[in-house]
Amino acid sequence: MTDEALVDRMTLPRPDVTVADAEEILLAHYSLSGTLAELGSQQDRNYRVDSDRGRYVLKICHAAYEARELEAQNAALHHLKRQQDAPRVPKVIATNDGREIIVLTVRGRGYQVRLLEYLEGQGLTEMRYLAPASVAALGALCARLAQALADFDHPGLDRSLQWDLRRAGPVAVQLLSAITDSAARDRIAKTMVTAVRRIQPLAPSLRLQAVHHDVTGDNVVGHRDAHGHTIPDGVIDFGDIIRGWLVGDLAVTCASLLHQANGDPFHILPAVTAYQAIYPLSDEELKALWPLIVARAVILVASSEQQMSIDPDNDYVRGNLDRERAIFDTVMSVPFELMEAAILKAAGADVAAPPPSAWLPLLPDIDPVTIAYVDLGVRSAHFSAGNWLSADMDWRLLARAASENGTAATRYGEYRLSRAALGNARAQATFALHVDICLAAGSAVAAPFAGRIGWKDQHLTLTDDSTTLHLDGLDPLVENGAVLAAGDPLGSVFGEVSSLGGLRLQLCSIAGLEPPLFAMPREAAAWSVLCPSPSSLLCPGADAPQPETGELLAKRQTYLASAQKNHYAAPPQIERGWREYLFDVEGRAYLDMVNNVTILGHGHPRLAAAISAQWLRLNTNSRFHYAAIAEFSERLAALAPEGLDAVFLVNSGSEANDLAIRLAQAHSGARNMLCLLEAYHGWSAASDAVSTSIADNPLALTTRPDWVHAAVSPNTYRGAFRGPDTAASYLAAVKPTLATIDAGGQGLAGFICESVYGNAGGIPLPEGYLKEIYTEVRARGGLCIADEVQVGYGRLGHYFWGFEQQGVVPDIITIAKGMGNGHPLGAVITRREIAQSLEKEGPFFSSTGGSPVSCVAGMTVLDIMAEEKLQENARTVGDHLKARLAALIDRHAIAGAVHGMGLYLGLEFVRDRTTLEPATEETAAICDRLLDLGIIMQPTGDHQNVLKIKPPLCLSLESADFFADMLEKVLQEGW
Repeated sequence: MTDEALVDRMTLPRPDVTVADAEEILLAHYSLSGTLAELGSQQDRNYRVDSDRGRYVLKICHAAYEARELEAQNAALHHLKRQQDAPRVPKVIATNDGREIIVLTVRGRGYQVRLLEYLEGQGLTEMRYLAPASVAALGALCARLAQALADFDHPGLDRSLQWDLRRAGPVAVQLLSAITDSAARDRIAKTMVTAVRRIQPLAPSLRLQAVHHDVTGDNVVGHRDAHGHTIPDGVIDFGDIIRGWLVGDLAVTCASLLHQANGDPFHILPAVTAYQAIYPLSDEELKALWPLIVARAVILVASSEQQMSIDPDNDYVRGNLDRERAIFDTVMSVPFELMEAAILKAAGADVAAPPPSAWLPLLPDIDPVTIAYVDLGVRSAHFSAGNWLSADMDWRLLARAASENGTAATRYGEYRLSRAALGNARAQATFALHVDICLAAGSAVAAPFAGRIGWKDQHLTLTDDSTTLHLDGLDPLVENGAVLAAGDPLGSVFGEVSSLGGLRLQLCSIAGLEPPLFAMPREAAAWSVLCPSPSSLLCPGADAPQPETGELLAKRQTYLASAQKNHYAAPPQIERGWREYLFDVEGRAYLDMVNNVTILGHGHPRLAAAISAQWLRLNTNSRFHYAAIAEFSERLAALAPEGLDAVFLVNSGSEANDLAIRLAQAHSGARNMLCLLEAYHGWSAASDAVSTSIADNPLALTTRPDWVHAAVSPNTYRGAFRGPDTAASYLAAVKPTLATIDAGGQGLAGFICESVYGNAGGIPLPEGYLKEIYTEVRARGGLCIADEVQVGYGRLGHYFWGFEQQGVVPDIITIAKGMGNGHPLGAVITRREIAQSLEKEGPFFSSTGGSPVSCVAGMTVLDIMAEEKLQENARTVGDHLKARLAALIDRHAIAGAVHGMGLYLGLEFVRDRTTLEPATEETAAICDRLLDLGIIMQPTGDHQNVLKIKPPLCLSLESADFFADMLEKVLQEGW
């Protein structure tokens, strides 16, 4: 085809074939009738056909396309149908007389018509968010398809096509004429010129083969995996199949992903990694990939602009234009060199900055080994109580070190804690690509290598053939444009005599680029290739040690018993906490919405000081006499209802519940315990025996000892009886269990129950339920145990104890978790006569339960809770958050119900609000997406379909809104 013919084809509108025309074609040539719906296309006219024989796609294209081009498409489909590992593709449907392509005339214009099977599945284009798993799956699909087409050949593959990236430059020139905005046209043209210049020297090394050349979200279909992610497995629309560059095929796929990248070009990297694992590209092909992606972006936006001028009623093109502009803006946001390095690393290639030459000293009068390097990382001992949030904290620490040592410097490659942003959906740029030096003003600075000087806006550069040195804080002795030899003076550190000055230095391999001072963690490896460490100008101490997250996780999995699980498949390495936030080693701040252990919040300075002071003074066991144990026991008894005045101090909730069960059995003389299904009370032998949650123990329902009797769960949302007024029904459901116990003649020791159904997601018990069941238990001589480990101690906001909501007083209260704000501390509070029953079996002793340090920790927690009004905050913020969550139910079908109160809430996800089918996999995927957005969240309940929302009680309104906003974002965009 001549270039003129190609230009003519580029200006064609869609075929003028109406629904009525299409219906006639279907009936006359395929004996088909049904309901037609138009599908989008840039230059073809496509209709989906729903008939009693199945679903099909009627494809109509202009006669200007050569017949062999359509024949090549059909032949490729037949070829792929024969390949065992090829993706799913549609079947070609022949006409009544056996033809696969027919030529027709409609209102005087010639068209070519085909009918294909409609390939069922979920597309990707309309999804606002694609999980890394979906991105990787698209890259893998592209590789599998290209691999399956490697031995396919057909004369129709050699065609002139505007999408052929080998012709990107000339095609762009033709398309640009349709863009009337001169500034936009010039920007697009300049970008294409740069891309073509980078492609040209690589072109001879790029492999040619049959390629689909349009494996995009529009042209693939897939299925949902176990985590709710869409995994593409089928390919449609072979209209762009050509003999073209193999890497160009991947470039088209990657470019299409950028409209869902939220401006992040690194979004494509999982696709590159997955492709390379299946059908490896050469280094030259990998280096050409990003320029080809840029070229594709240019062609996309320019083609749509032109098509809109030709066919202004084309809603398909209009809808795509915004996406294509987003793709173009994203490719323009980063240097070509950065993405080349990132792509090579993602493909497993060995990419590193070139080793420095033998440079002369930058600071000739300072011995590099005397420089003190200041730790500004996440684990630095310099930081506490949020002091890193002060804007100038890094500089103050640097200046203090310099005043003590003479010269001090920051470290290259350090993830700076001060760069972490609270309540931010995106990881911040925390990785330092530069070094700041604090030293005496007037200190001499010399050129470490020969080069040309640049001086602009107090910023000096020294550039040779491969490297640019960037300096700030200099009082220069050189002029702009000067050429220097190695060792020539550059100037001196700016500042008053006898004062400290600051010098900032950075290296970059791209001339003319002013690189960022910090990189986001996922970009750090690529940026460090372009902006290597300046340690060769200083000393190796200038390089911060890098996190060993993967190695440490492997060590954990090697030496820690496998039953001790961790959150997330690829967990962040958390090394610091402050209030309701956690920080990983890369400086990412996560809102902690699940940690009910740290009731005050993380890193409370007053608690740390109190524990430290007591530890320095005394720590021993509770058999010794000291003030703290008496004072703490008195305060706990004062918190309990009147008559509950005997306190046992232990280490954990499991130990507290275990002891409570033992107390009930000792006092009653019986062994049988009544508990509820869906409950969790601990891991010790006795507390585990009454734990029936199959999420915590899949064998829970079949491995209970014979003294444990589990009653129907009073789950007012999805239980046998639903709604708040179901107490009588649930009590009736317990009666058979009580009758079985009575018939055994062994008596009933007690009943253990969370006062709010915490493990099921904070579901309130039916009104009056505990009052009635407590009566039944006590009538049989049993004791009533209120497990307040998760839900008590002010967390509910409206009540200090959960049982207060039911208007009852238990015989035994168990507490732990928040009591010590992370320090191992638990307690059992009961009546004096019950406590004395245990003495018949001997004295009770816990080695560290009630130690001086534990008691001081517990009292300090109570003091801070009162002074900072944390229960009131739980009520105020919790009510606000619950209202925000309840509003999601009106907007998102998956949101079934909001449970709980205060800051013990549960949001339950369901696939169907009538059947209440639990959305288990979706909930796990939602938690993973929330982690990406900076929020720690985990599922709970027997079906693992409830978000367990139990943050520190210091949660602010702003943080609560951030959580609600991000959850809304996930439910709107997908996971």
